[in-house]
Amino acid sequence: MSTSTSALTSDEAPEATSPATAKAVGAESLAPQSTRIMGRTSYFLAWFGGCVSIGTFAMGSSVVGTLNLLQATLAIAIGCFVIGVALAINGAAGYKYGIPFMVQARSAFGFTGTRIPGLVRAVPAIVWYGFQSWIGAGALNMVSATLFGFDNLIFYFIAFQFLQIGLSVLGFQGIKWLENIGSAFILCSLMYMFYATVQRYGDELSTSLLTMEGSWGMPFWSATMLFLGIYSTMMLNVSDYSREHKKGTGPGLLTTIYAMSILPCTLFMGLIGYMVSQATGTADPIQVFANAVDNTPLLMITLLFIAFAQVTTNVLNNVVPPTYVLMDVFKLKFSVATVIVGLLAFATFPWKLVQPESAAGLQLFVQTYSAFLGPIFAILVVDYYVIRRRTLDIGKLYDENGPYQGINQAALIATAVGIIAALSFSAVSWYASLIPAGLTYYLLMKHWPACQRFTQ
Repeated sequence: MSTSTSALTSDEAPEATSPATAKAVGAESLAPQSTRIMGRTSYFLAWFGGCVSIGTFAMGSSVVGTLNLLQATLAIAIGCFVIGVALAINGAAGYKYGIPFMVQARSAFGFTGTRIPGLVRAVPAIVWYGFQSWIGAGALNMVSATLFGFDNLIFYFIAFQFLQIGLSVLGFQGIKWLENIGSAFILCSLMYMFYATVQRYGDELSTSLLTMEGSWGMPFWSATMLFLGIYSTMMLNVSDYSREHKKGTGPGLLTTIYAMSILPCTLFMGLIGYMVSQATGTADPIQVFANAVDNTPLLMITLLFIAFAQVTTNVLNNVVPPTYVLMDVFKLKFSVATVIVGLLAFATFPWKLVQPESAAGLQLFVQTYSAFLGPIFAILVVDYYVIRRRTLDIGKLYDENGPYQGINQAALIATAVGIIAALSFSAVSWYASLIPAGLTYYLLMKHWPACQRFTQ
């Protein structure tokens, strides 16, 4: 079939920009990325600053009573290592060709079929966006109430959300500097928060968490998946970020960058959530640190950190993926799509997610959406490494009337098989889905000729 790109919009047509040309603020598109703005240090700091998820705090809370302190620490570490490997593997196509996730997925799912993994990726991002915005607004509201006597959480939630929308419109140029500058503040704040938690609750914790027998069986491996599951969304669309990283970094070093940038924040936040929930019974980070920090100036700094961390995480992890989905499906400009995503976050009812009983609900949410993300991840990896042998025809990926038009039946069937396997073993849903989905996709593509065609 024809490989012409004439039917595509100018935003999607492969660009011919010189690598030396500076990338304009907010100039994001689905076209192959030739101008890359992040070196190794900048890329590391972007992931470091973008992974301070308060959701990790809730995941730490959810394993209280199941794992002891050593087991919880190892579960987080194993989860981060798996994340690093998965990001390096699935981000290879974006890194090599400069294409985003929505374009990468076309070779496996087809132009129309790509909307399915796009939707699966976008929904959790918008939910986390709203959840973390509410947490950040709560921190700002407590600072305001303490220092100025003005207490209005709804006002701060709305204002905070529009601030993030404004920052998101700047695109990766804004993300780069926001994450890089904020990383040092985030690290220092996390270390202090951990120290304050141990100082306040250390005696009580030592008599329970260290002596508790815990479990090395299914609950332990389920916990590794919970911490992994928070980033299983990013494993899917990692090409959205790897296409911004300058070329010259090998797979081993990339894996290290991913794992070691994610580990410190995940470890601190997960263990803080684990320890304070054991000591206080609450999973609300705002209330936890209001009780744990006695010094008012330090409490204000801690609360401002919580608010700032939500911004760095949201603009990188929770804005870009659904924005690219909207750009692909509705042919929107980047700036317009980011505004729509920000408005959609209002509709997630985040105030319901921060209730004391919500830690278990968030755990179920992570397990459930991981059941959908795992199969798609496996299909993308098998398609790129086994079916395409790491070679993509970029022209065909941008030709909506070419060989990838429509929906690839093999990908849909393999996704369904993976979801069934995942839901059958919900405690380790992401792990359980990989082999069934990947193997099914390979067998269908190799041995069922009908599945080698993309149907309308």
